[in-house]
Amino acid sequence: MFFRKYKLIHLFLILSCCSGISEAQTDSVIRVETDLINFEISVTDDTGRPVTGLTAQDFQVFENGIERKVDFFEPVTRGANGRPLAIVFALDVSGSMTEQELEKLRFVVNKLTEELISYRSYFSVISFGMRVKLILPLTNRVDRVKKAFTKLEKDRDGLSTHAYDATDFAIRVLEKELPHADKKFARRIVVLVTDGFPVGDIVSPETVIGRANQTQTTVYSIILPSYSTLQRSSKPLMTPLEASGLVEKTGGKVFYPIEEELQTMIKSLSAEITGSYLLALYPSEESKQDGKFREIIIRTREKNYRIRQSRKGYQFPIQ
Repeated sequence: MFFRKYKLIHLFLILSCCSGISEAQTDSVIRVETDLINFEISVTDDTGRPVTGLTAQDFQVFENGIERKVDFFEPVTRGANGRPLAIVFALDVSGSMTEQELEKLRFVVNKLTEELISYRSYFSVISFGMRVKLILPLTNRVDRVKKAFTKLEKDRDGLSTHAYDATDFAIRVLEKELPHADKKFARRIVVLVTDGFPVGDIVSPETVIGRANQTQTTVYSIILPSYSTLQRSSKPLMTPLEASGLVEKTGGKVFYPIEEELQTMIKSLSAEITGSYLLALYPSEESKQDGKFREIIIRTREKNYRIRQSRKGYQFPIQ
C-alpha cells in the first residue's frame, strides 16, 4: 500500500515537473524565437582600445533618422552563465604559406584560445587551400582544439586560396552546430588567418558578406605575412581580402602580427572579441511587409567614442 501510494506521489511529481519544464520551454521560445533585429557593436576610444562596461543607456539608436528604443542589450561576460562565444578558426594552408608562417599561425591561435577559455566559448577549426576541410567540429573542449592544430597540413600542391569559400563554410558551421538555445544571442566569430590573397573561390565576397550580416557573424582577419622587415616602419599594403570589405562590412578588424608584437596582437584581438555588445530592436509591422531597407545608425552618448556595427540596417522580404 505504501509502495503504491509512493508511486502515485512520484508520478504526480514527474507530471508537475514536466508541466513546469513545458512552461519554461514555452517562455524560452517566446523570448528567443522573436523577430528581434540584432546588431553586434564594438566601441573604441580615441586610442583604438575597446570600451567595456557600457549599458543600454549609453547608446542611441536611429532607424531612418528616427530615434528608437533599445529592446534588448547584453555585453560579453566571463563565466558559465555569460553570453556564448562561438569561434571558427579558418586557417590558410595553401602553397603560398611558408612553414614559418604556419608555425606562427599555430602559435597565435593556441594563445588566443587560452585567452578565451574563461568565457563560455565554443571553438571550431577549418583549413583551406584548394579545398576547405573541417578539422574540428564546434566544441567547448580546449584540449581538442589544441590537438586539432597538430593535424594541420600544408596543401603543397595547392595553387588556390579559397578564403571566401572558407569563410562561407565557417558561417554555416556556426549556424548548423551551435546548440539551439545559444543560436539567437551567441557572439559568432570567424577568425580568418591568411596571407590575404584569395584565389579560385566559388563564392563571391558579396555573397559571404550578405550571409554574415544575415547570421550576425563578425569576421576578423590576421594577415600573414603582414609586411617585411624592410617595411616595418610603413603601413602595410592593402591586400585583396581587405579591399573586398569582408572584414569591415561585418564589423570586424584586420590584424598584422609583427614578430615582436605577437602577444600584444593576441591580447588586442581577444579584447575585441570579448569587448562587444549585442543590441537588438523589435521591427515595426510595416517593416515586415513593405520590403524596404531600414538604415540603422548606432551612436554613444560619449562623443569621443567610435562604433563599428555588424551591419548597416535590416530588410524583410516582401510579404
